[in-house]
Amino acid sequence: MKLRLIENLRLSLRGNIAKHVANVEVLLEQPSGVAEHPDIIETIEKELAMIAEFNDKLEMVEKYLS
Repeated sequence: MKLRLIENLRLSLRGNIAKHVANVEVLLEQPSGVAEHPDIIETIEKELAMIAEFNDKLEMVEKYLS
């Protein structure tokens, strides 16, 4: 059970990273198509902060739970 929970945690964190990477890619490719985000750079920085947060958590899982 422990291994399954750890693997599910890894998958969840990787999924969140992928989601935020996709958001950045959309912002970079079609910045005018995202009307609710007038400050593109600030929005990309927020997405990068989320990527960093989930990546840090994934690194901690690998370091301490594997």
